[in-house]
Amino acid sequence: MRVHEILLVDDNPADAALVREALGQSAHSSQLTHLQDAESAVAYLRSGTNSTTHPDLIMMDLNLPRKDGRALLAELKSDEALRRIPIVVFSTSQSERDISRSYELGANCYVTKPVELQGFFTAIRHILDFWYGCARLPQEELPHKENHERSSNPCPAH
Repeated sequence: MRVHEILLVDDNPADAALVREALGQSAHSSQLTHLQDAESAVAYLRSGTNSTTHPDLIMMDLNLPRKDGRALLAELKSDEALRRIPIVVFSTSQSERDISRSYELGANCYVTKPVELQGFFTAIRHILDFWYGCARLPQEELPHKENHERSSNPCPAH
């Protein structure tokens, strides 16, 4: 089973701990890298631009210190080496303006963080089930066996 690399950009340590816990309960093997601000995220991602190691998925909050999530999203989606990485905006904001703006800037998905614990875990599970169980992500050429396993794993019926 492939271990999926997730970059979480969120300045709230409690939310990061909950995401880590939810990942531990998931059927999808994941490794989480947590960074608390946009500048650290850009430095982290660009340090790997000359290699083939990028996260499979970025989850990010909009309300970050210094440089906000909107600016981070715009910067990542305008970078040729980073733009293909799917980005899930995972924010407490329910503002239609924030949602629309996130999609305009290139977000692949917008999920509002539930305030109740079970809802939070369910949201993370749904994000992982979609991105790792249903969606096809860009990646290096996989060995034949793993390609076959992926192609025979259709989206679950809802």
